[in-house]
Amino acid sequence: MKDTIVSLLEGAITALKHQGVLPNDLQPTIKVDPTKDKAHGDYATNLALMLAKPAGKNPRELANALVAALPESDAIQKTEIAGPGFINFFAAADAAAQIVAQVLDCGDTFGRSMVGKGEKVQVEFVSANPTGPLHVGHGRGAAIGDCLCRLLEATGFDVTREFYYNDAGAQIANLARSVQARVKGLGPDDDSWPEDGYRGEYIVDVANDYLAGKTVSADDREVTAKKDPDDLDAIQEFAVAWLRREQDLDLKAFGVEFDVYFLESSLYEDGKVDATVEKLVSAGHTYEEDGAMWLRTTDFGDDKDRVMRKREGGYTYFLPDVAYHLDKWQRGFKTVINEQGADHHSTVTRVRAGLQALEVGIPKGWPDYVLHQMVMVTRSGVEVKLSKRAGSYVTVRDLIDEVGRDATRFFLAARRADSQLTFDIDLARSQSNDNPVYYIQYAHARVCSMLRKAQDADQPFDHALALANLALLDSDQEKAVLNRLARFPEVVETAARNREPQQVAQYLLDLSGDFHTCYNAVKVMVEDDTLRNTRLALGLATRQVLRNGLDLMGVSAPEEM
Repeated sequence: MKDTIVSLLEGAITALKHQGVLPNDLQPTIKVDPTKDKAHGDYATNLALMLAKPAGKNPRELANALVAALPESDAIQKTEIAGPGFINFFAAADAAAQIVAQVLDCGDTFGRSMVGKGEKVQVEFVSANPTGPLHVGHGRGAAIGDCLCRLLEATGFDVTREFYYNDAGAQIANLARSVQARVKGLGPDDDSWPEDGYRGEYIVDVANDYLAGKTVSADDREVTAKKDPDDLDAIQEFAVAWLRREQDLDLKAFGVEFDVYFLESSLYEDGKVDATVEKLVSAGHTYEEDGAMWLRTTDFGDDKDRVMRKREGGYTYFLPDVAYHLDKWQRGFKTVINEQGADHHSTVTRVRAGLQALEVGIPKGWPDYVLHQMVMVTRSGVEVKLSKRAGSYVTVRDLIDEVGRDATRFFLAARRADSQLTFDIDLARSQSNDNPVYYIQYAHARVCSMLRKAQDADQPFDHALALANLALLDSDQEKAVLNRLARFPEVVETAARNREPQQVAQYLLDLSGDFHTCYNAVKVMVEDDTLRNTRLALGLATRQVLRNGLDLMGVSAPEEM
C-alpha cells in the first residue's frame, strides 16, 4: 500500500510539472508513513509542505493540487487534507486486505528481499579472549551480531560470520600462570598466586583435566595434556584449547555459529604483522622517538600519535588490529561490520587511521562499527554481579540456565546497542504480558490454538473462500493488523541498513499488541463460514509474520504455551 501511494504521488508530481505548477527539474524524495491515529487515515505524507517553497504556493493549496492530480486507483478509498498541508490516505478495505494473500503466498520468504544483490559482507562479533567463559557483555554482542547477520542475509547479502581469537599477549600468559598455580595446588589466597591471575572455578577444572591427561577438541585443534606441572608452554596450549572448547559450547547453547575463526597468533606466524609494519614505514607515516616506533595517526583524524613498537620491544595491540583488518580487506570484504563492546570506542579512530596510513585504497571510515553498552543483571531488583563458574562476572550460560535461550537472546538484542541494558531475570522468567518474549510468542501460539479449535469443530480453514472475501476485514482492529503486516518488509530492510535489530523486536511487540487487541474485540469462531475463514486468514498471516520476525531474532515460535 505504501508503494502504491508513492507511485500515485509520483504520477501527481509528473502531472503538475506538465501543468507548470512544479519546476521540471524537481526530484523530491517522497515520504509516506503510517498514521498514528487511524481517524486520520492509514497513511500520510508531508509532500505538499516540502514542495511548497519551490512551487511558490501555500502548502494547503499545493496539497489540493496534488490530490486533484492523483491518478485513479481502486486501492484508495478517499484522501483528506489536514493541518498545514498533510495529505491523509484511507486505503480501500479490499486493497489493504490483499496483504493477507501476499503473506500467505510468500510464507517464510515474506519480508525478505535482494537489495543486497549478493554483496559480500563480513560481520565480526563476540571475539572474546580465550581466557574464561563468555560473560553477559559477550552475550549481548553475540545476540546483536547474530541478528545483524540474519537481517543482512534476509536482505540479500552474502554474509560471513567471523570470530577473532586474541590468543596472543599478556592475558594468555596470565591464564597459563593461573592454571599452573592450580596444577601445583595453589589458590588465589596464597602469597605466590599470580598478581593478575584468573580466580574462577573454571581454572580448577582446567587444571584437573590437565593433570588427568585429558584431550580437548576445539574448532580447529585437538590438544592432549602433558600433565607436567612445570611445562608452562604445554599448560598454555591446553588451557587455550580447553577454554576455546568451552566458549564453543556457550555459543552452541546460545544458537550462534561462525564461518571463520581467526587467530591473532596467525598474524605473527604468517608474517602479516611484520608486513604491515613495512607497509606503514614505506608509506612514510612512522617515526622513531624515545626508543619506540610511532605511527602518525594524527594525519588521519586521531587525537594523538600511537606507539606501534614499544621501547622495550614487542608491538602494541593496535598494530595486530591494523594487520587483521588489512587481511579482511585483502580477502575481498568491501563491507565489514565489527560488533564490539563500547570499551572499544577508542580503537575505532586508531584502526581506521592505521588503515588509511597503509595507502592501499581502503576507503575512509572503513570498517563499520556497532558498539554495545554494558549489561547489568538484576534479580528481585538487586544487581547480580558474581558467578561461581566465572568468579567475578555473570556468564551467558548463567542466563541461559536461568531464563532459557529465547528470553536471553531477545532481551539482549531488543534495545539499541548504544543504550545501557538492565537484564531483569524475574521479568525474563515471568509468563505475563509484561514479558515481551512471552507476549510475542503467545500471539503466535494463540493463532495455532484458533486453528486447532477450527479443526476440532470440523471447520477446517478454507484458503480459497478466505482469499475471495478479504474485504470483510474492515473493522478498525483488523485494519490495524493489516497495516502492521504491510510494514514488515520495510522494517526488515531499514533494520538491516541501519544495523539496528531492535527495530524488528519493537515491530514484533507492536504486531502482537495489534493482534491481541483484535482477537479480544473481533470474534473469530463465528457460524458464518465466509467470515470465520477470512478472520482465520488474518490470524494465519499474523502467525507467519511473527514467525519470520522471531527467526530474525533467533527466537523460537512455539505452537503451544
